[in-house]
Amino acid sequence: MVNNYSKKRLLLILELLYKTTDEENPISTVGIMKYLEKKGFSIDRKTLASDIKILIEMDYDIVTIKSSPNKYFWGSRTFEIPELKMLIDAASSARFITKKKSKELIDKIATLAGDAQYENMNRHIAATGRAKSDNKKLYYIVDTISEAINQKKKIQFKYTEYNADKEKVFRHDGEVYTVSPYVLYWNEDYYYVVGYHDKREMVAAFRVDRLHNPKVIDEQAVPKPKDFNIDDYANKIFKMFDGEEAIVEIECENHLMKYIIDHYGSNIETNRNSENTFIAKVPATLTPTFYSWVFQFSGGIRIISPPKAIECFNQMIEANRGDFNE
Repeated sequence: MVNNYSKKRLLLILELLYKTTDEENPISTVGIMKYLEKKGFSIDRKTLASDIKILIEMDYDIVTIKSSPNKYFWGSRTFEIPELKMLIDAASSARFITKKKSKELIDKIATLAGDAQYENMNRHIAATGRAKSDNKKLYYIVDTISEAINQKKKIQFKYTEYNADKEKVFRHDGEVYTVSPYVLYWNEDYYYVVGYHDKREMVAAFRVDRLHNPKVIDEQAVPKPKDFNIDDYANKIFKMFDGEEAIVEIECENHLMKYIIDHYGSNIETNRNSENTFIAKVPATLTPTFYSWVFQFSGGIRIISPPKAIECFNQMIEANRGDFNE
């Protein structure tokens, strides 16, 4: 029977092992006993060994290193160090999170590694210099949207943008938007709420960091269209926007294959064309967004069909060349 005194001692041992140890930083029997003594618990080696055995039998992943004296460390964690580093990178670089909130998140994530790795985790963080959101209420906004999605209710908000003087203003003179939120979607470092917009009578996407004081209203959300698929919607709206869809053949320099796969995936059809180039058939929407994507490779990618795509691409280049010459 474990009494309250023993329970407190067991919890202290657990806390010590979880916070301060890992495979590279075990703690000895003597170290644990000294820690417990500082906390007002004086025990012998036999009692400590018994406590460790109890914790292991309770399925805590405590690893014993047989030595003189024995050493112990906390085994597997919910997140491995590489996973935590990826989460830290995401929190550090995400544009929709403010600098202050990024730091708070990073500190919380780093603590999951335990004290032994905490400093190492902090040293991993590098300043990116990227633009960050100035919307300090973003967490509350996300929570409000999530609540509306779970309750299948509509939300109302005003939408912000910037004028030519870099002042934040309300779009459409402060019009109140009414939306039935379906999903929160993260794209290109921005968070969007995708849902049915009452006024436009269609599914639309809104930047979460531009929502002003959204609130859940007591009105049932418009159900999702039966054919609504967030991946299809995202591919159409976020990648290429509205426009005529087509299979476009592009001639690419060999070293650009990684960009083709990054953008379209590894299942697209590609064929060797010459020693230095290959042909790819990619699904695209014929809009300035697609043509801008091609243009960024400075001739390394060339559209070869259909003729309409070639014509539109050349027209866009000519139009921009005219603007620069004025």
